[in-house]
Amino acid sequence: MDWGTELWDQYDIIEKHTQSGLELVEKYVKFVKERTEIEQNYAKQLRNLSKKYNLKRSSKDEPECRFSSYQSFLEILNEMNDYAGQRELIAENMMMSICIDLTKYLQELKQERKTYLMEAKKAQQSLESTYKQLDGSKKRFEREWREAERAAQYAEKTDQDINATKADVEKAKQQAHMRAHVAEECKNDYAAQLQKYNKEQNQFYFNDMPLIFNKLQDLDERRVRKLAQGYILFSDTEKHVMPIIGKCLEGITKAGTNVNERNDSVIVIEQNKSGFERPGDVEFEDYSQGINRASSDSSLGTPKGPMDLLGKNRSKNFWLFSKRSKPTVTEDFAHLPPEQRRKRLQQKLEEICKELQKEVDQSEALGKMKDVYEKNPQMGDPASLASQISQTSQNIERLRGELNKYETWLAEAGGRGDTLRYKSHTFNNNGAHDVHSPDGAHSDESTPDPSQAIYAEFDDDFEDEELTAPIGKCTAMYNFPGASEGTISMQEGEVLAVVEEDKGDGWTRVRRNNGDEGYIPTSYVTISLNK
Repeated sequence: MDWGTELWDQYDIIEKHTQSGLELVEKYVKFVKERTEIEQNYAKQLRNLSKKYNLKRSSKDEPECRFSSYQSFLEILNEMNDYAGQRELIAENMMMSICIDLTKYLQELKQERKTYLMEAKKAQQSLESTYKQLDGSKKRFEREWREAERAAQYAEKTDQDINATKADVEKAKQQAHMRAHVAEECKNDYAAQLQKYNKEQNQFYFNDMPLIFNKLQDLDERRVRKLAQGYILFSDTEKHVMPIIGKCLEGITKAGTNVNERNDSVIVIEQNKSGFERPGDVEFEDYSQGINRASSDSSLGTPKGPMDLLGKNRSKNFWLFSKRSKPTVTEDFAHLPPEQRRKRLQQKLEEICKELQKEVDQSEALGKMKDVYEKNPQMGDPASLASQISQTSQNIERLRGELNKYETWLAEAGGRGDTLRYKSHTFNNNGAHDVHSPDGAHSDESTPDPSQAIYAEFDDDFEDEELTAPIGKCTAMYNFPGASEGTISMQEGEVLAVVEEDKGDGWTRVRRNNGDEGYIPTSYVTISLNK
């Protein structure tokens, strides 16, 4: 069934219906735009919420951050940040595939509809013009025929009049004949105009208008079909990201299952164990016998009563539940309980050793660079390195002093002085570097072979720094092209080494076995960090 046949006389209805259909498309586009605004605002609020509750970098070293419950909470915040990214993707895809596409298609439909309505109007005007010509010829035929009848009646009357002359009779007959001839011509013209109008009317109602109506029907059906596709895209756009959203939600669930209350309790013990022994029984002091209580301090400074723990504050008699003032922090951590002091001193020693090793490595590199400059002046001026060498030597001496100081304090606290091994370097007057072990003993080092090529020697001296050790691994759940600068491509199922965790921006730094490094979307992979 088509409009041209069934609705041949419903031009106004068809015009109104097609206009209403286009307005529906506009209304749907507006609806989707508002939906995208909601998604964008929702994503923005989620990101702000994650940022608000995420720990600042300065707070990540707090003791509480070691608890699995805190770690899981941070994972939830990261997953919510990724989830927000998917909501933004939904908004972006809806805007591109629905709003922009439908708006462009709508403009094309409006122009096409306007063309068809202009064709219909032009056909209508042509038919009306023909009808006016028909009506004019009809009226002329009617007028001339009446004039011819009156002329014929007058001629007959004159012919019967006995008083009329022959000339009058002849004149009346000629007039009647002329009027009859004119009326006959008007009749023929009217018949021709009528035939022309009927032909055009038939063309109008059986060909022109049905064709235009069918074109409008095809336009409207295409409009409905395109709108239906927009409806489907409204759902498919969200379905497309559902797997990734599901992974985000699974990550939140996994964060909950990763909470280990027993481990958290152990961490509380490790962080707060004082190392003190429980106080012994309070001795009876018999003042009636004049017996003075002898001091029986023993062990490793273990308090024998609550007063020792309170700094002899005898105004409080139950130390477990009393509020203690915050102690003054000292460099040797003497304000901490023995166990905590040993841990903090050991931690500080490790930090100093790492920093010292870094300065020693820099010292060695500067020494080698100076050697190269002295042998090959065209590559640089050895004197330009003097300030750096001097500063590095000062840093090494300062760190050695701190190292000895903290090792002494650790020995006093009853801990072991195990520290990281490092190489120390000093420079002679010629700029050459000597290598010493931590205790100052000289160790041998081979002299560079002068027969080596200049640039080969330079390259050997300045090898690339050792790659950062991986902190875990990840498996790709989806393909990622890695087209942007700083990113790396990956295939679904590919296993990569994790070099740097997501900092809250939705990207994780990874490395392949061949050494290629780059960033990938965190939500595209499952990550397993080393314990």
